[in-house]
Amino acid sequence: MADSIPLHPVRNLQKRQEYYPGRQSRYQVEDESSSLDEMPLMMSEEGFENDESDYHTLPRARITQKKRGLGWFVFGGWKLLCTSCCDCLANICRRKKQHKARTVWLGHPEKCEEKYPRNAIKNQKYNLITFVPGVLYQQFKFFLNLYFLVVSCSQFVPSLKIGYLYTYWAPLGFVMAVTIVREALDEFRRYQRDEEMNSQLYSKLTIRGKVQVKSSDIQVGDLIIVEKNQRIPADMIFLRTSEKSGACFVRTDQLDGETDWKLRVAVCCTQRLPALGDLFTISAHVYAQKPQMDIHSFEGTFTREDSDPSIHESLSTENALWASTVVASGTVIGVVIYTGKETRSVMNTSNPKNKVGLLDLELNRLTKALFLALVVLSVVMVALQGFVGPWYRYLFRFILLFSYIIPISLRVNLDMGKAAYGWMIMRDDNIPGTVVRTSTIPEELGRLVYLLTDKTGTLTQNEMVFKRLHLGTVSYGTDTMDEIQSHIIGSYAQGNSSHSYSTGSSANTVTNSKTTSAPKVRKSVHSRIHEAVKAIALCHNVTPVYESRAGVNGETEYAEADQDFSDENRTYQASSPDEVALVQWTQSVGLTLVSRDLSSMQLKTPGGQILPFIILQVFPFTSESKRMGIIVRDDSSGEITFYMKGADVAMSSIVQYNDWLEEECGNMAREGLRTLVVAKKSLTEEQYQDFENRYNQAKLSVHDRSLKVAAVVESLEREMELLCLTGVEDQLQADVRPTLEMLRNAGIKIWMLTGDKLETATCIAKSSHLVSRNQDVHIFRPVMNRGEAHLELNAFRRKHDCTLVISGDSLEVCLKYYEHEFVELACQCPAVVCCRCSPTQKAQIVKLLQLHTGKRTCAIGDGGNDVSMIQAADCGIGIVGKEGKQASLAADFSITQFKHIGRLLMVHGRNSYKRSAALGQFVIHRGLIISTMQAIFSSVFYFASVPLYQGFLMVGYATIYTMFPVFSLVLDQDVKPETAILYPELYKDLTKGRSLSFKTFLIWVLISMYQGGILIYGALVLFESEFVHVVAISFTALILTELLMVALTIRTWHWLMVVGEFLSLGCYVASLAFLNEYFDVAFITTVTFLWKVSAITLVSCLPLYILKYLKRKFSPPSYSKLTS
Repeated sequence: MADSIPLHPVRNLQKRQEYYPGRQSRYQVEDESSSLDEMPLMMSEEGFENDESDYHTLPRARITQKKRGLGWFVFGGWKLLCTSCCDCLANICRRKKQHKARTVWLGHPEKCEEKYPRNAIKNQKYNLITFVPGVLYQQFKFFLNLYFLVVSCSQFVPSLKIGYLYTYWAPLGFVMAVTIVREALDEFRRYQRDEEMNSQLYSKLTIRGKVQVKSSDIQVGDLIIVEKNQRIPADMIFLRTSEKSGACFVRTDQLDGETDWKLRVAVCCTQRLPALGDLFTISAHVYAQKPQMDIHSFEGTFTREDSDPSIHESLSTENALWASTVVASGTVIGVVIYTGKETRSVMNTSNPKNKVGLLDLELNRLTKALFLALVVLSVVMVALQGFVGPWYRYLFRFILLFSYIIPISLRVNLDMGKAAYGWMIMRDDNIPGTVVRTSTIPEELGRLVYLLTDKTGTLTQNEMVFKRLHLGTVSYGTDTMDEIQSHIIGSYAQGNSSHSYSTGSSANTVTNSKTTSAPKVRKSVHSRIHEAVKAIALCHNVTPVYESRAGVNGETEYAEADQDFSDENRTYQASSPDEVALVQWTQSVGLTLVSRDLSSMQLKTPGGQILPFIILQVFPFTSESKRMGIIVRDDSSGEITFYMKGADVAMSSIVQYNDWLEEECGNMAREGLRTLVVAKKSLTEEQYQDFENRYNQAKLSVHDRSLKVAAVVESLEREMELLCLTGVEDQLQADVRPTLEMLRNAGIKIWMLTGDKLETATCIAKSSHLVSRNQDVHIFRPVMNRGEAHLELNAFRRKHDCTLVISGDSLEVCLKYYEHEFVELACQCPAVVCCRCSPTQKAQIVKLLQLHTGKRTCAIGDGGNDVSMIQAADCGIGIVGKEGKQASLAADFSITQFKHIGRLLMVHGRNSYKRSAALGQFVIHRGLIISTMQAIFSSVFYFASVPLYQGFLMVGYATIYTMFPVFSLVLDQDVKPETAILYPELYKDLTKGRSLSFKTFLIWVLISMYQGGILIYGALVLFESEFVHVVAISFTALILTELLMVALTIRTWHWLMVVGEFLSLGCYVASLAFLNEYFDVAFITTVTFLWKVSAITLVSCLPLYILKYLKRKFSPPSYSKLTS
């Protein structure tokens, strides 16, 4: 195998590698094998064989080889082989086209080298040709339906015909018709939603001017104009914008779940062109890498060929506008590079699967067991006959006679029950706005073990509020902000005296480090507040935007003296909501950011004076550095100051020694606040010039550019003056804490999967009480290779009862080498937080849990980035929120608030499962009892394959005579909704599946055999003259027994149940007048008939009532203790 692996040059090893075991380079093996052997990681006694093969295959613990023989083929092997063959054929039919890099000419789609996919959104499962075959396949893959199809078809053979054709074909046709209509409606709704998106109109730029074009007709190479607040229809390169700065903001919440706005920069060469039409006069093209899933990276080049020399510009993610994002400022013009299936958003969305509930699978297994019993019973009958004559024909006739062991009405009843549960959920006033989009799996809500939730917009409102400012000796909260405001007003009212004093004292700190403590002591709280607020107002990446009233194209002339700087007209845009919260807070205390472009910034004092600053350098926030910095020059005084803010872990080593920072950060984190440490350093002109030279030099280096740049910046980050500590709160959704606690008490393990930063995710996990107060948090260190993953997993293994926090990159490495071990360890945690997760990773985690635990999973989210996860889970719940309706439309259930999930699971999920379990078993009991009677009847009459009840009696028995009371079980409930919510521990019992198991099934089988035996033997013993009396006595007793058994099963009576019981009895009594061919009307009106029926019914039901009473008295179920 090793020879067949292609050898590639090792390129860019730091890059995230995809999950392909064969692609990992082997250079690490020799270095790591010795250390890895010393530390076994396996949960079992069997250790790893640490040789090279380990790197290319999954550990042996994961693979259990099954011997493949006849037994394997009979029990499921045939299905596996059929599926494999179908998959192979499907892959041959739709062989995937290899993605390639491309050259795209501006405005010339016809120059494309190959045909690219249509830019159409398609969420449908079927098309016109595949609809009927697809739906029928989905139905007949269930053993129950396939069995009835074969039985129904057998009735066309004269020698096998038992009764009328309609007794077999009518129920099957009804089931199929209901299913096809339901699927057709679902499919039509999906088509309508897709059509709405595909027919959105956009302006396309051509040589003749602007033309309107549908979203689905956009091609690679088209120049598309996207207005503010319009969705970007395809992946584009950003060429021009109406904003003077040459940049615009986009909202990416439907792509990565982050509601903060991202800054995108237009290609310089095209932004500088005088007019729009000039895009057609130049000869330019974009070279784009092949389509891929990673939304955070892009490599390409822009080339203009008609200039001398040719202009080349490198392109990155900041020049790209991905489909499904929304333009937040200005108007943009871009050239389309990827369409349809090749866009980042579609590549990150998995295909929806047909979800089948666990209850359906369990009932499917029971029907197989029943079929086995049916065959055995038929063989026994033929054997007792002595295999005489054409015995194989008799065998098949017996199979048809006993076919009611497997009731066709099971699927009808369950499907109608599911529809009823959906209707009840949508009618519940306590969870308004809830929509059931997939009516086939309401019982899944009662079997969940893992809940995977998004963070932003699901657990939180994504609204940041400034809560705390700490200066070391004094702390200000929401109730004392007015003190800060009075300090700021006083500070600027005194002219610039305090201002110059404060900057002078801080300059002292830098120039004479030996006297550091002296100015610190002398500084008043007044000046320290002023410095802190000014630092927060300057150190950020926020841009104020004004809604232009007179301007045509939305551009704002910041330089004008009479610019409308009114607060009502201003909104702030930034790449993080934290940043906006900080700037809005400085505005509330008197220091307002009024304008900003790429090189300058202006603040407004409480007195209306404008303070201009020149931006010299900006060092943006990265997840590695965990801090951002800015160097500004005060335009009036010429002073240069370096401001920096960041996470306490990054800043504690940068600021001067202090004794309060660590403690206060811990205090704020415990309150659930997101903390930022703010510091500053004054620079002389010489110091700054020296830094700028070194910085520019580092930026031009070819090798290790990022490391060299970071090193130069770090040379500044020494002995900075600590100004303050800020605390910002991301407000949680209503009742998140009690809801999470309820879910935990119900035995549901909660995993939080978010695209957000590690610190933010940890903070929200604590504030939402996902992590309980007495639990530790284990933050999984970043790992890059197998050795590091091994060591870190061993460290994690020693921790007990702690919440795991891991990043997406580390998770990928762990899953590559230690998938089984990692999942086993993570599943033991009370909660898990995965941060920096891509949409595909979220779905992968869901599939891993399903594969390794076999438990039912539920995913809940509110953004487009959660769609893959929602579709992959056994049960997907979407929240209609600020991030749009994409998640809600893709989900099985749609809710309006996170807190509604408590009632949805504890009440509706629990009831749906318990009701369906009772309904399913009762319908099976209904078939078993009549099959038992048929078996005894045949045995008594010399094993003749003659039906006991014919024609309408059989159809009526399964429909109008017993249908209403049996179906009324969907209204039954063991406890009131309030009790189910108050005691979520009741939910925990359901996950064990005790309501429907082989044990409960066998109990119902025994009941059926006892009652069937009593009914037929009683009728045979008590009848006197004619055989037709046996039919009348036994059938009437059977109907009465069924009605009494429904009453015995019900736990809480509803008025409709009583109506159902009497309606069925009335229908039967009324129909006796018309059933002359089956009953002797003279006999059934006699007292003899009545006492015989009553006696048989009493013997069949009374013992069961006594047993139920004794069981309730001496071994009551858990719920009855609460209701009493």
